[in-house]
Amino acid sequence: MYSISNFTDNDDVKILAEQGPFQVIEYQRDLSVTPGSAITAYYSAQMNVKKRQLVCNLGASDITIQAGAMQWMLGDVRATTGVKSVSDFFGKTMRGAVTGESAIKPEYTGSGVLVLEPTYKHLLLLDVADWGGSIVLDDGLFLACDSKLKHKAVMRSNLSSAVAGGEGLFNLSLNGNGICCLESECPREELIEITLNNDVLKIDGNYAIAWSASLDFTVERSSRSLIGSAASGEGLVNVYRGTGRVLMMPTAKMPNI
Repeated sequence: MYSISNFTDNDDVKILAEQGPFQVIEYQRDLSVTPGSAITAYYSAQMNVKKRQLVCNLGASDITIQAGAMQWMLGDVRATTGVKSVSDFFGKTMRGAVTGESAIKPEYTGSGVLVLEPTYKHLLLLDVADWGGSIVLDDGLFLACDSKLKHKAVMRSNLSSAVAGGEGLFNLSLNGNGICCLESECPREELIEITLNNDVLKIDGNYAIAWSASLDFTVERSSRSLIGSAASGEGLVNVYRGTGRVLMMPTAKMPNI
């Protein structure tokens, strides 16, 4: 038996979201400061630059996380590699190589508590079932998910334009019913959600962070002709075509803090 005090019940800690086995907490102020860093800490808090953590309840579900994300765990917690067989190992290794994600994502089982490393990024909880049971993620956003979700590498349609646009050829998709947690540069309040019904969305830049796997994702010239692209001042754009949803940032990605 165990008990935890002065954690989520601390008056400096705010619970931002709870869904499935996950709880997102946020530290309202950085209290571990020195006289030299107090001013920076104060204005950081005022501008929503705060530390956030993901708390996982393993009693509700087994959890798969990004490699190296664990900070501490308590109670009955067992860590595994999640590798079921030799073919599963090679499959995960290949998927990690093409998507840029960690090849082996550890899985945690049991009935205890798992807490991930604090981050200044925003933590988003998404129900994959709300995305038609399959969601595609931009590179580097995956943090954790219900272990019932299956991981796949999704290849975009036109390889040559993807290379020319500086984008990767593959993205990670999560499939099934369960909750996932993403690390986003923008808070949920600023993200733009676009629903397409047999329509087309074109984005000049890497602003989309997640989209329905039902959408056809390509990289294309902004105009049908090279002269037209040059005249418009635009080059290649990310194109999402079909029926589904796109979650998009209003501003470009910021450097890692």
